[in-house]
Amino acid sequence: MLTFTLGTFAIALNHLLLISALALATFVGWRVAKRGGENPESVLFSLFLLGLLTARIGFVIAYWPHYRNDLWKTIDLRDGGFLAWPGVVGVLLIALYRGWKRPGLRKPLGYGVVSGVLFWLLASFSLTIYEQGTRLPDIALRDAAGQTVNLGDYQGGPLVINLWATWCPPCRREMPVLENAQQQRPDLTFLFVNQAESMQSVSTFLATQGLNLDNVLFDGSGRLGQAVGSMALPTTLFYSADGRLLGSHLGELSEASLARALENFDTPSTANPATLSRNLPCPASATC
Repeated sequence: MLTFTLGTFAIALNHLLLISALALATFVGWRVAKRGGENPESVLFSLFLLGLLTARIGFVIAYWPHYRNDLWKTIDLRDGGFLAWPGVVGVLLIALYRGWKRPGLRKPLGYGVVSGVLFWLLASFSLTIYEQGTRLPDIALRDAAGQTVNLGDYQGGPLVINLWATWCPPCRREMPVLENAQQQRPDLTFLFVNQAESMQSVSTFLATQGLNLDNVLFDGSGRLGQAVGSMALPTTLFYSADGRLLGSHLGELSEASLARALENFDTPSTANPATLSRNLPCPASATC
């Protein structure tokens, strides 16, 4: 499961874990403060925001070549570009400083920060282990010609599977990024699995946008999203050649966040030539 869904509300599990870690840290700090000390609630929240800022700055520095030509993207957090370790280090250092400056805050803040960070680390590690234990679903889909294809038939080479829809704004924004990656990385097979839309409307959208996507598949009932546990769009999944889930990204992909996600794969020389040559019979930009 990649998202927690309640009615029409959906949130990525890694985001939910982060919020839960803040809630736990606040609760623990409050309980410790009741036995003596200052309530660290406001300090913990400011540390949370500082950690996010530090994690973002670390990500931008690490992937600076993808941002230097468009500085606006450095503050566009919709791509989910964060590096965990600079954020954690920043939180710990500032927590130590705040505790040193305010003795009454030391114990409540220390217990709160340690409990929150440990919970987040253990829960994130467990989620990663769980995700990487899942396999590529063998689901029947339709291609641009209306023929039935099995998703499992694409196993044998590294796969990038994007779940999307034309009515989804972040899906539309990330399409040029994915199209460019498709051209730049022939060692990978990109599958664009449209969710519950007609072939004609998708073909019209791609043609009007000037997008040329090789492998467009149609999931009329949204079975793939249900199988992988994601009710949010866009969702991008990264599978190894043997069908093992290497990672996932919920939300819009930028050049930088996609570059980071593609680091999950081995070197291009490990690709399967037979799988790389498999393309659908009709380009998605054409009317089939």
